[in-house]
Amino acid sequence: MVTSADVKTILNFVDGSWEGSKSSEVEESINPANFNEIVAYVQNSSKEDLDKAVESAARAQKQWKKLSGAERGSYLFKVADILEMRMDEIAEMMTREMGKTLPEAKGETARGVAILRYYAGEGMRKVGDVIPSSDPSAFMFTTRSPLGVIGVITPWNFPVAIPIWKIAPALIYGNTVVFKPATEAAATAAKIIECFYEAKIPNGVINFVTGQGSVIGQGIADHPNIQGITFTGSDVVGKAVGQAALARGTKYQLEMGGKNPVIVAEDADLDLAVEATISGGLRSTGQKCTATSRVIVHRNVYEAFKDKLVSKVKQIKVGNGLDAGVWMGPSVSERQLNTVLRYIEKGKQEGAKLLFGGNRLSDEGRENGYFIEPTIFDEVDNHMTVAQEEIFGPVLALIKVDSMEAAVNIANDVKFGLSASIFTANIQKMLNFIENIEAGLVRINAESAGVELQAPFGGMKQSSSHSREQGQAAIEFYTAIKTVFVKGS
Repeated sequence: MVTSADVKTILNFVDGSWEGSKSSEVEESINPANFNEIVAYVQNSSKEDLDKAVESAARAQKQWKKLSGAERGSYLFKVADILEMRMDEIAEMMTREMGKTLPEAKGETARGVAILRYYAGEGMRKVGDVIPSSDPSAFMFTTRSPLGVIGVITPWNFPVAIPIWKIAPALIYGNTVVFKPATEAAATAAKIIECFYEAKIPNGVINFVTGQGSVIGQGIADHPNIQGITFTGSDVVGKAVGQAALARGTKYQLEMGGKNPVIVAEDADLDLAVEATISGGLRSTGQKCTATSRVIVHRNVYEAFKDKLVSKVKQIKVGNGLDAGVWMGPSVSERQLNTVLRYIEKGKQEGAKLLFGGNRLSDEGRENGYFIEPTIFDEVDNHMTVAQEEIFGPVLALIKVDSMEAAVNIANDVKFGLSASIFTANIQKMLNFIENIEAGLVRINAESAGVELQAPFGGMKQSSSHSREQGQAAIEFYTAIKTVFVKGS
């Protein structure tokens, strides 16, 4: 066990300074590949700490919004350069803290760099339009104003990319930020804030407060001086955040998960479909909101697809994400591991056939981690729990269908609608899928888990609050439109 003297306590960042919480309580951030290693101590901050951060952000916003878009963008360019220089260090922390393999962690950090540079450039784009007026002596146009202080609440599964894709657009459009990360990834999140600190961003423009969701998360949702809330996490917590924001008339944005289908048509390239299903469903230990969860396969190719899938999944190496050759790391925590194991047991109880996996791994140096086998269920009915609820683990449910119409109906028969993909060579099947699938992200002959930073991202139904993140669509959330009418004297 690493002793407390060797472990850093993650401080809050408020008004340009790192500081301890008014509360003396801390939680341990544990390495999920070795639960004997404490990665960091994370402060359980108080409402008083949050109030101070919000006050700092509100004060700073008055000057920050007066800078030109190019001036704000120059800070984001600096942060991107620093993040890029520190990529190896930050990626290693990410792997140690939440288990993602090192290559994945480096890829995510590189994505964070790209997002920062993208939004830095957005500072030079137009922010309004000229609109013809019915009055020939008048000039009418639109412009955009920042909302003010934005509360950013993020999960642990993408501890660099998700915070940055929320923070960067908030800042470029003239808002300031109060950021609450998930405790399981707070040490990684703190390193992002260090990059802003090193870039000498003005005091109070970005503030960082760790703590429990019931205190800091709920405090952000309820705070009268926060004008916008962007949240990614579970649907239960997201709905509570949305209800609190709605009650006080505050703009909110929620991304709350999915139960994402892949459809494999009878004319599909099965090798391509298998590779994409494995990557989309099992990479990152299935801990992605866009992860493939249900695989809906036409009867005529079902057995061939299943055999290829099982054969490939058996080759996956599970272990510590820092070790060379490891393809899949551990679940993020004991609680998440137990959640996945409960779903697997539920699947067996409801009659699904366990084709492969389903067990905790505690051999070959994995006895001190939260490791689980990649898992495949056969003979799944779409009404089973494993086909309806988000598991957030490396579990694939195979469903056999007789037609593409049945496949799309089954794909839509869940409360979520985040991402979906189809594998087919038939253009008509592609077009029918695009038209009829109930998902915000639609992919053809590609895995369900793939989001490009320049494109809008968000879901339908209970996957989101129906706004979009990333790309130029982000301006719709982070700003308010002003319509200006100017009449000559």
